[in-house]
Amino acid sequence: MEQRGTDRLKLALLALAVAALVVGLAFWAAGADALAKASWTVGVVPTLAALVFEISRSLRRGEVGLDIVAALSMTAALVFDETLAAAVVAVMYSGGTFLESFAEGRARREMHDLLSRVPRTATRHRDGGLEDIPLDEIAPGDRLLIHQGDVVPVDGSLASETAFLDTSALTGESLPVRLAHGADVMSGSTNAGEAFDLMAVRPAKDSTYAGIVRLVEEAQASKAPMSRLADRWSLGFLVVTLAIAFAAWWFTGDPIRAVAVLVVATPCPLILAVPVALVAGLSRAAHYGVLIKGAGPLETMARIGTLVLDKTGTLTEGRPQIVSIDSHDGMEEDEILRLAAALDQASKHPVAQAIVTAAKERGFTLPVPSDVAEIAGEGVVGHVEGRKVIVGGDDFVAARVGRKPGDHPTMAAGAVLVAVAVDGRMAGHLVMADPLREDAGAMLDGLRHEGIERILLATGDRTDVAERVTEGLGLDGLRAGLTPDQKVLLVLSERKHGPVMMVGDGVNDAPALAAADVGVAMGARGAAASAEAADVVLLVDRIDQLRAGIEIAASSRRIAFESVAAGIGLSVLGMIAAAYGYLTPVEGAILQEAIDVAVILNALRALRIRPK
Repeated sequence: MEQRGTDRLKLALLALAVAALVVGLAFWAAGADALAKASWTVGVVPTLAALVFEISRSLRRGEVGLDIVAALSMTAALVFDETLAAAVVAVMYSGGTFLESFAEGRARREMHDLLSRVPRTATRHRDGGLEDIPLDEIAPGDRLLIHQGDVVPVDGSLASETAFLDTSALTGESLPVRLAHGADVMSGSTNAGEAFDLMAVRPAKDSTYAGIVRLVEEAQASKAPMSRLADRWSLGFLVVTLAIAFAAWWFTGDPIRAVAVLVVATPCPLILAVPVALVAGLSRAAHYGVLIKGAGPLETMARIGTLVLDKTGTLTEGRPQIVSIDSHDGMEEDEILRLAAALDQASKHPVAQAIVTAAKERGFTLPVPSDVAEIAGEGVVGHVEGRKVIVGGDDFVAARVGRKPGDHPTMAAGAVLVAVAVDGRMAGHLVMADPLREDAGAMLDGLRHEGIERILLATGDRTDVAERVTEGLGLDGLRAGLTPDQKVLLVLSERKHGPVMMVGDGVNDAPALAAADVGVAMGARGAAASAEAADVVLLVDRIDQLRAGIEIAASSRRIAFESVAAGIGLSVLGMIAAAYGYLTPVEGAILQEAIDVAVILNALRALRIRPK
C-alpha cells in the first residue's frame, strides 16, 4: 500500500512538472513573462521539495547520490531567476524517477498475479459436516480434510489409513511417498493421492512451513541492498560538476555561468538512460519467460560468478518417468506397458498418470478398463480386453499372484518399482525414476559460456541418488541431504567467489533463494514460497531459459553503461562550454535535452536484444 502511494506521488509530480512547463511556454509565447515564470516555479517547487526529502533520507543512511546535482541545478536556477531551465530539469528528473518506479511496480504486479493462487483456507470437520476456515484458526486436535492436490497447511498426524504425499517441495525427493495411519505429515507437502484426514498437532504459525517462511524473512533481512547503477558514478561526477561550476564563478565573477554549468550537469543521462535500458531488459527477459523483479536483480545477474542448483525440477524433470521395462514371462515390453497404462487410466496417482503418459507418447491406443478396484496407496486391479490385470507395488502384486517379492537387479538409487501381473502371472516390472534432463549437460555448458565459473548442486535428496543422477555433468561440487538452513549457509559461504545465484523450486529452497544475490525460482510448477522469495522467476519450467535471461541482463547492463559513458562525456563537454560562457542556462537545458534524447535512443536498443 505504501509503495502504491509512492508511485502515485511520483506520477503526480511528473504530471505537474510537465503541465507547468507547457502552460509556462504558452504564457511566454503570449508575452506574459511574469505568469510564465510563476507557472514554471509552481512546477519546480514540489519536485524540488520531494527531491530534498529523498536526499536527506539518503544522507542519514550514509549514501550520496546524483540527486544532489539535480537539486543544486534546480535551486540555483530558481535563485538566479532562470525558471525555464529549472522547469526543464524538473521534468527530466521526475520523469526518470517515475520510470524507475514504473519498472518495479510492473514486476510487483506480475508477481502478485503469479502468487494469487496460494490457498488461504483449510477444510475442517465440525459437527458431522465440513467448514472452510482461515489457516490461522486451525488449532491442535482439529481434524482436517486434505483434498487431492491440496498443500498440507499444518503439521499433523495421518488420521486415514494411508496417504500419498509429494514432498519434493520440502525434501527434494521427486517421487511421492506412501504414509500409513499415524505417520507424521509435514506442512508444505502436497497430496498426490486420494483425499485424506489429518489431525493437526500444532497451529499454522508453528508449522514446518511457517518455520521455513521465517527463514526466508531472516535471509531477506540480512541480504545487502542492491544500489542503483547510476549512484555508483555519483560521487566522482558530483565532484567534477562542483569543481567546474565553482571555477566558472570564481574566475569570471558571473554566477549565471555556474548555473549554466549545473543545468548542463544535471545527470539526466544517468537518471533516464539507465532505467530505460534496464526496463527494456526486463521487458525482453519477460518475453522469453524470465520474470525479473526489478533493475537491481537484472544488474546483478550480469555479474554472477557462482551458480547453486537444486536437483529436482531443475537438472531433472521433477516427475517420474519410465527408465526401463523388464519382462518376466516373455511378454513384449510394449504389451506390458500398454496393458498397465490401460488399467492405470482409472487411477489419479501420479505414478499411474506417468505410465499412461508414457504409453500415449509411444502412440498406443488404450482400451477402457472394466471392473476396476483401486486400493489407495497400493495398486489397481481390473480387466483390460478380457484379461485380468494388476498394477501396483511389488509387494501388492506379488501377494496376489502367489509370488514372493524380491530385490530388482536393475533398480537405481531413488527409483520406484511398479509390478504388472496379467492373468494371474507376474508379467514384468516398470522401473520409474526422475531422470536427468536430456539437455542438462549442454545447459550447464551454456551457462559457463555466459561467465559462470562455479556450478554446484545443493539438494535435500540422498547422496547416492544425487551422485547417480549428476554423474558426468562436471559439477564443481555436490552437497546432498541438506536442510533449508544448510542451503542458506552454502549460499553464504560461496559468496567469497563472487555474486551467487541460487536456482530452486521447492519450499525448502526458499530461504536459500532469499539469501542469494540472485534467487531464481521455477514458477510453473514450483512452490509459491520459492517464487515469492526469489528475485527471478522462470515462467516455464525450462532452466535453459536462464541462459537467455543472463544474456539479456548482461546486454542491458552493457547498453546502460554505454549510454552513461556517452551522456557523461557529452555533459562534461557542455559544462566546459557553459563555463566559458558559450551556453546560457536555458541553452544548457536544451543541450541537455538533446543529450537525453541521444542516450535514451541508445538505451532503447535493449528492446532489440536477441539471446543466442
